[in-house]
Amino acid sequence: MNIPNTLTLSRIALTPVLIVLLFLDSAQTRWWAFALFAILAFTDYLDGYLARKLNQQSELGALLDPIADKVLVAAPIITLVGTGDIANWDIVGAILIISREFLVSGLREFLAQRNLPLPVTNLAKWKTTVQLVAVALFVLPEISITGQSLTTSGLWWLATILTLITGYDYVTSAIDRIRKKNRDS
Repeated sequence: MNIPNTLTLSRIALTPVLIVLLFLDSAQTRWWAFALFAILAFTDYLDGYLARKLNQQSELGALLDPIADKVLVAAPIITLVGTGDIANWDIVGAILIISREFLVSGLREFLAQRNLPLPVTNLAKWKTTVQLVAVALFVLPEISITGQSLTTSGLWWLATILTLITGYDYVTSAIDRIRKKNRDS
């Protein structure tokens, strides 16, 4: 067990605490939830950075990091739909985001069984950042800033569009890799 893997596991282990704070649904618990979410989102960057910097990359980390990322995105989204914070047409974005995450995870598993890696793209890293910021805005308690809802919804749909674009990129890349392997076989 190394520092990057500990950070990754903490992201998974502390997500239920985040969910409880969201369901308690007071202004105070929402601020605590926001702080915890921000810390957990930062570990998404930090664990990879430290793994490279400290030369502590591991197979366990490579397995757990995408799982932790999916948990950190999907669990609060589902909770925020349940609390009504993500509502109306924004629920469509939630369904598209979570569906894409399942699709890409399945693609990675399918390709891994065939020794075909599906590397993370820079756009997908930006997509994750925009997703995390959009979710963080939904986590915040209502504050009286003109346009908060409009900003939150706009960023949410930007995250959804990036999610769809990167999902399409991964599907086409997977198809290309499979075709190439079949031609070479």
